[in-house]
Amino acid sequence: MKQPIFTGSGVAIVTPFNNETVDLPALGRLIDFQLENGTDAIVVCGTTGEATTMTYRERIRAIEFCAEHVAGRVPVIAGSGSNSTEVAVALSRDAERAGADGLLLVTPYYNKATQAGLIRHYQVIADAVTKPCILYNVPSRTGVNIAPETYAELAKHPNINGVKEASGNLGGIQKTRNLCPEDFSIWSGNDDETATVCLLGGVGVISVVANVLPAEMHALAKLCLEGDFASAGTLQLYLKNFCDAMFCEVNPIPVKTALNLLGWEAGALRLPLCEPSPENRERIRQTLVKYGLMKA
Repeated sequence: MKQPIFTGSGVAIVTPFNNETVDLPALGRLIDFQLENGTDAIVVCGTTGEATTMTYRERIRAIEFCAEHVAGRVPVIAGSGSNSTEVAVALSRDAERAGADGLLLVTPYYNKATQAGLIRHYQVIADAVTKPCILYNVPSRTGVNIAPETYAELAKHPNINGVKEASGNLGGIQKTRNLCPEDFSIWSGNDDETATVCLLGGVGVISVVANVLPAEMHALAKLCLEGDFASAGTLQLYLKNFCDAMFCEVNPIPVKTALNLLGWEAGALRLPLCEPSPENRERIRQTLVKYGLMKA
């Protein structure tokens, strides 16, 4: 029986940039902040990490640095997906060699693969690696949704560990849970759906909000895994306004702005992402004040 590569709260960590490349010392400080506050896994080079605007060498170096810095304390999961199966295979193999404990594989974007194409895409990648693979379903970004029946077929592969579900389709998640074996893990890909997804059999969250509130997201996931959904629901509702503020513009614009406001030196966003509007920057600042993270 497959075991989930992690349970609880995994942070989809931002990538700090300096004027030239990835700011590795700043990344190390962010990782330390996560580990000191209970985060259960580090997910590097995902959407929040702006992987699509990183060079191949930058991605592999960031994964390698993360694995070295974490040093086995929690799993390191590397975003190694692509809309080219061949590129995804190469990235995934190199991520393994760089020390990743698992791989996060977004659905092929722009191509708009059929469900049959998705099955073949993921099977080819999973066949090429030895580490557990987490599928990543985010149709709002990729233009394609993984059907529950497709999950059921992919769940048969020994290297496919589960899915980060960011579709927002709770009915589809229920159908997936009913169609797939128990050892096919589901992680919430939306912070504000963490408790709901866990109630439906999920094992945690891959979180954007944890970049700023790692202890709170860890606590939320822990309550869910302990079956205390009354307390988890209360905490989820408390965090709702914060979650909304972190998505007032496209991710990771708000969360990187928040980290910079808090002095974490997360660096600039890479084009085509840019700074938030003045109104949203103020909303982010006011949210940080409201949650006691900075002074008014």
